[in-house]
Amino acid sequence: MTKRVAFVTGGNGGIGSAICCELASQGHVVVAGYFPPEKESAEAWQREMQAKGFSVALAPVDVASFADCGRAVEAIGEQHGTIDILVNCAGITRDGTLKKMSEDNWRAVVATNLDSAFNVTRQVINGMLEKGWGRIVNIASVNGQRGQFGQANYSAAKAGMHGFTMAVALETAAKGITVNTVSPGYIATAMTEAMPENVLESIVNSVPMRRMGKPEEIANAVAWLVSEGNAYTTGANIPVNGGLFTSH
Repeated sequence: MTKRVAFVTGGNGGIGSAICCELASQGHVVVAGYFPPEKESAEAWQREMQAKGFSVALAPVDVASFADCGRAVEAIGEQHGTIDILVNCAGITRDGTLKKMSEDNWRAVVATNLDSAFNVTRQVINGMLEKGWGRIVNIASVNGQRGQFGQANYSAAKAGMHGFTMAVALETAAKGITVNTVSPGYIATAMTEAMPENVLESIVNSVPMRRMGKPEEIANAVAWLVSEGNAYTTGANIPVNGGLFTSH
């Protein structure tokens, strides 16, 4: 297998961690992007990864800033080489019904979850085009496919990510680059495990498989999409949601 340079934004999150581990286990050079103010916790996370046998580099980056994404990608290029694999995984929530949603909460979610896909991908796409090889995976959400009460900002941003995927896939299909979306359902992470038991039970009961997904199950889908052998799937939205939402 060819060794590639992989950049995972939000790499120190629950799903991001699993993706970083999976790609590192395949022998890739993996760089995890983290929000700059969280340097201390990111470095602690890196030590945890090292203790588990996974070597993952860190890159501070504010994905909501086009300029900072440019700086981060340039730094990664200088230290590790041109980025071959990009996983846009950074995301936040600021939930609330539309009638109560502030402009700040709308803009923060759209900037971090959707603008980021452009901000980072725009910085790496020329390198991939020059190489004639690249893999881009955008981590969206089942709620971007079906909508979710109290998440107009999040649902809009995640739906927009797949629109971005489809357009960029068409632009790069003849150039050896694939661009795909993975839309997770409810995944068991530290964030969801902190929810009240009755809320968790309600979520599990709504899923046909009657369980939460595992971060590793998202990572497996990403690993397949970025593999050398998967060169003919592009512009797709891969659902990993236990049957919570199905579409033709």
